[in-house]
Amino acid sequence: MTRIAIFASGNGTNAENIIKYFQEKDRGVEVALVICNRRDAGVYERANRLGVPILHISKSEINQESKMLGVLKEYGIDFIVLAGFMLMVPEFLIESYPNRIVNIHPSLLPKFGGKGMHGHHVHAAVVEAGERESGITIHYVNEFYDEGEIIFQAKTEVLPNDTPEDVEAKIHLLEQEHFPKVIEEVIKGE
Repeated sequence: MTRIAIFASGNGTNAENIIKYFQEKDRGVEVALVICNRRDAGVYERANRLGVPILHISKSEINQESKMLGVLKEYGIDFIVLAGFMLMVPEFLIESYPNRIVNIHPSLLPKFGGKGMHGHHVHAAVVEAGERESGITIHYVNEFYDEGEIIFQAKTEVLPNDTPEDVEAKIHLLEQEHFPKVIEEVIKGE
């Protein structure tokens, strides 16, 4: 059984979708822990409702090697998924989990990636640039924002009259459809 930790900072819709996907049938994968760096995040309610342990770990604690590796060892974590996690992953975690940390980004990287490019900021930039398509990128995490090796991309059309909110809704559908399946494929392919 591969044990996943989901790192999240926000509402937790992707975290909830991933948890449900692996709970609905035995896939040899279990979401064993959710880690959140913000006390006011919606992901707490979602994880609690689905019976998955969730821990608040502050930004400074996330950067403490003994603290983080201790928690991940305590929960037997084999694989890490970033689902709306807004902090840079410390290098010691990347070294401890080589090619076992994945992230989802709401654009077709390398476009609209990097520091500060998350959520609504990405969708607004896509619309402002007059792009005719956007999408999601699932990638391995390395020491640079949104620069890890790309695992999977899915595209959606951006219409001339689409607002950032319209693009966000289309991207959300792609995330819900693809992210859990790609996580499973990556884990099974290891």
